[in-house]
Amino acid sequence: MLLALDTATTTASLAVYDLAAQQLLAEITWQARRRQTQDLLVTAQQLLTQLHLTPQALTALAVTTGPGSFTGVRIAISAVKGIALGLSTLPQVIGLPTLAVTAAPWLPLTARINSSPVVCAFIQAGRGRYNWAFFNATQLLHRPTVADHGAGTAEEFAQIIAQMTPQPVWLAGELEPDLQNVMQALEHATLIDAVSGLRRAGNLAHLAALHLAHGVGDDLHALQPLYLRNP
Repeated sequence: MLLALDTATTTASLAVYDLAAQQLLAEITWQARRRQTQDLLVTAQQLLTQLHLTPQALTALAVTTGPGSFTGVRIAISAVKGIALGLSTLPQVIGLPTLAVTAAPWLPLTARINSSPVVCAFIQAGRGRYNWAFFNATQLLHRPTVADHGAGTAEEFAQIIAQMTPQPVWLAGELEPDLQNVMQALEHATLIDAVSGLRRAGNLAHLAALHLAHGVGDDLHALQPLYLRNP
């Protein structure tokens, strides 16, 4: 069993995934605000109890490593390290960039479209700024580095997308009015609505399972947040 944890933003999410059956068993996503520390492990225990599982059934853990809020990213990574060290057998561990998880549900769809749109996943970075990264249909297992991410205001973000015309671009993330206003004028850009673009631990779990199946994992002690700027 794999437990996936994501507290990179105020939206927290947990999922349990059966690696043998390749099936998502349960998922919960909620607005944690600043209560990730209080809610995360309690909710994880409740999720396992509902499935009649104990923590000892966990053989793998997945977590989003950033970008995201400084505290939020660290909470889930710390929880993964604590859970792993508390198990009798050390589980497999994998950390995935936040925007790789955001983009993942849309990449298989782009492969079926003749125009081959690029997926641009984005996240709020605070103070009116955004972080973004680009993915194509062949990059489902891509783990972008710091250098692969962009950063800037909504207007600067829109300028980057405008320069990509006529290449179709799908924008995936939690939209805010400032970003929607500047992007909707770009005919080659398609905005994925906030509900459909919501990052979920079920997507993290599925993507993590694919990485593990390809022999890709992380050393528990070396697992670190992916920060794009100094906190």
